[in-house]
Amino acid sequence: MAPSTPQDLASNALVNTFFNWDLILQTFPRLITEGLLNTIVIAIGAIVVGIVIALLAAMLLLSNRWWIRLPARLYVDIFRGLPVIITVMLVGVGLPAAGFRPFGTDPFGYAILAIGIISGAYTAEIFRSGIQSVDPGQLQAARSLGLSYLKAMRLVVVPQGIRRVLPAMAGQFVKDIKESSLVYLLGLAAGQRELYFIAQEEVARTYNSSPLIAAGLCYLCLTIPLTYFMNHLDKRLREGPKPGNPLAIADPHPQTPVPATAGEKA
Repeated sequence: MAPSTPQDLASNALVNTFFNWDLILQTFPRLITEGLLNTIVIAIGAIVVGIVIALLAAMLLLSNRWWIRLPARLYVDIFRGLPVIITVMLVGVGLPAAGFRPFGTDPFGYAILAIGIISGAYTAEIFRSGIQSVDPGQLQAARSLGLSYLKAMRLVVVPQGIRRVLPAMAGQFVKDIKESSLVYLLGLAAGQRELYFIAQEEVARTYNSSPLIAAGLCYLCLTIPLTYFMNHLDKRLREGPKPGNPLAIADPHPQTPVPATAGEKA
């Protein structure tokens, strides 16, 4: 057998460092049973918090009065400009240190709030652009039917605007899932650790990066299907119901041709 060359040794070391399948398979059970569930909980919680904040901020940004727009504009500009890691530390560490403890000493709630605040800043701009893309005639028509401004926005304009920005929202949801990896800085307790936290612990224990590959595969299993689902939903909403859909409502009174009279035949 020929002796191994330096190139072969380097290649084997590279593969063993990143693709040690024994370590990957050993890490998967904990990633799936604990990390994946906590990552989903943090991401969904942050998305819900972000959407609620974003809808309110977007409505303020659309106001004609500058003093109403100003607080929303400051919020959006600040939290879009700050690095995510700083916001996570300010919310998760700064708020409890300042005596404001809405979640007690549980870091899980602060993790959701931190990612949600960041998500809300980005989603607010997405909602604003979507709402402004709706033809102003839609609002005028709704008002002419007797709807108040708020009711017309809630029932007519906002749903159309959100439908138009589904691809951008999909990108933001994927971003929320990935940014949930930064909450490990808050020192989550046992049973609360998300994907990256668990993978990092295994890397520190084994001095091998293969657990990070395992965590990366879990993140891809979340983000890729979500992206395709949102794109599919956007396509269906744009195309509308397909012709020949068996769920389509049939005409209960179909018209039958009237037989021609003798005079008409002539």
